[in-house]
Amino acid sequence: MDKFDVVAAIIIKNDKYFIAQRNRNKHMGLSWEFPGGKVEKGETLEIALKREIKEELNIEINIKDKLGEENYQDDKINVKLHYFICSLANGVITLSEHENLAWVTKNEFKNYNFAEGDSDIINLL
Repeated sequence: MDKFDVVAAIIIKNDKYFIAQRNRNKHMGLSWEFPGGKVEKGETLEIALKREIKEELNIEINIKDKLGEENYQDDKINVKLHYFICSLANGVITLSEHENLAWVTKNEFKNYNFAEGDSDIINLL
C-alpha cells in the first residue's frame, strides 16, 4: 500500500477550533476531523492545504505554523498527516463534502469522536 501525504488545517478563531464531520460515505465516516486532504503531485504542503480548504469549505486561509506530523495506517489507507495552525483569511464557510461543522474550545474536543490521526494531534494544542 502506497503511503501518501495529507494536509490538515487547524483553523483557530477567538480561541475556538474549527472541526468538520466526515461524509458518512467516506472512510471513517461521521467521525470529526481537522479539514484538509491529499497532496497532489508537484504541490507543496502549503499549496495543497490552501487548495483543499478552498475546495471543501470555500474559504481562504492564512497558514501560520506547522504544528506536527502523524503517521496513520489501517487496512484502507497509509498516510503521513501534516498539521498546520491556520486562521481564516476571508470567505464564509460553505460545506461541500462534510456533514456538519463546529467551533469548539480545547475542553470540548472530548465531546467529539475524532478520526484516528487527528485524535493524537489534539494533545499538542
